[in-house]
Amino acid sequence: MTEQAAQILPTPLRLGVNEQFAGRGVTIAFLDSGFYPHPDLTRPENRVLHYVNTAHGHCSEDEFNTPDPSSWHGTMTSVVASGNGYLSGGRYRGIASEANVVLVKVYGDQGIHNDDIQRGVEWVIEHRDEYGIRIVNISCGGDHEASYLNNDLSRAVENAIRAGLIVVCAAGNHGHCPHHPIFPPASTPAVITVGGINDKNNLYLHDSEMYCSSYGPTVDGVQKPEVVAPSIMLAAPILPETQTAAEAELLAKLKLAPDDQLSAILKANAGINSELDAISDYPPDELRQFAEARISSENIIGHSYKHVDGTSFAAPIVSSVIAQMLEANPTLTPQQVKRILIDTAERLPDVPIDQQGWGVVIAARAIEYSLQLRNQ
Repeated sequence: MTEQAAQILPTPLRLGVNEQFAGRGVTIAFLDSGFYPHPDLTRPENRVLHYVNTAHGHCSEDEFNTPDPSSWHGTMTSVVASGNGYLSGGRYRGIASEANVVLVKVYGDQGIHNDDIQRGVEWVIEHRDEYGIRIVNISCGGDHEASYLNNDLSRAVENAIRAGLIVVCAAGNHGHCPHHPIFPPASTPAVITVGGINDKNNLYLHDSEMYCSSYGPTVDGVQKPEVVAPSIMLAAPILPETQTAAEAELLAKLKLAPDDQLSAILKANAGINSELDAISDYPPDELRQFAEARISSENIIGHSYKHVDGTSFAAPIVSSVIAQMLEANPTLTPQQVKRILIDTAERLPDVPIDQQGWGVVIAARAIEYSLQLRNQ
């Protein structure tokens, strides 16, 4: 493990979770651009209950198992929430590291649009009992602002909640814009919309600042998000069998190799990175300097992970906390889960309420409250 890897704190540690719970017996459905059967989800036990491509209505047997650029985002969101850290010796596991997952690809030929997400939501509603789905994580947004009163995607997520599903949506990353819009489905009042904070990769909540996440009011005057969670410097998987994965593995080898082997390692791995190929005969100190710079610029932490930013990852963190809550108290309704998260959140000082909602999700408090309701 590199020094940089050691400095990126695992998500459960940063949120101070109750590690007695890991989402056992809970299934989370992820709607995203695409997915890959990452070892953190499939080893030593395969927790991927189903993969479906609702954008095209069909998929080949090899689609899920073939790495593709569109697979990376969904692989990251699902592993951030439910990965067991298999490739990191358990270090970079998600909060719901024992939850089951259902992976729903909603990326069509023209990207992701409202209709694509809507089809995914409707598929989850139809198959929720078959796979025991309780939570729906949507880390992708529609293509325009719209009123939930006449928007089909908003109606679909409201139907999902009526069916007993807990829908969690990323707020988006437009907080730096003057308008900072919230798109469907995150703009729908009934969903749990998650904004982001910069917790500075440490354990001190009151040292946190807002991330540039979107916030309301929506076109209907609804204030969003309800809660916020870490959105920066989060450990996420590198998509296996890709150029990025090959380079990360090479850089990890260079990091650990003695000086007299650096040049040979580069030449044995020619073709992975043209810049590294061009300097393979440089002195060892220059090779190390270049490798360290490359590790830093690509946010690489070890040979299988890199750190990422965005509310796309804050949402699955909240979904994973909800999986803990449901393990602690399976009787919770979508309305109760949302109320508990709001009631146990903690607002950041000196941050406008419209940006942070009810504040930062406090995982341990949410679990304690869930257990109290169970024991009543």
